[in-house]
Amino acid sequence: TSKWNKIEHRLFSRITANWRGRPLTTFQTIVSLIANTTTTTGLTVRCELDPGDYPTKVKVTTQDRERIPINRHDFHGDWNYTINQPDD
Repeated sequence: TSKWNKIEHRLFSRITANWRGRPLTTFQTIVSLIANTTTTTGLTVRCELDPGDYPTKVKVTTQDRERIPINRHDFHGDWNYTINQPDD
């Protein structure tokens, strides 16, 4: 989690409590336990495994970053957003 993302930070404690005492033996087990996490205030979690391979140490230019199709949500758009598929 990011220490600056308050929603993520508060949710992580719920996720770890949900999987406490269970062996994390497969990706499917982990995804299922995360996806079944809720809070007393009604927050639910959506989770899915991304099996892609991603290269490390790739430098992203400012121009590349500006071309990312980000759709910021109305509520805390700096934390809640969707990255859409590029049109090209």
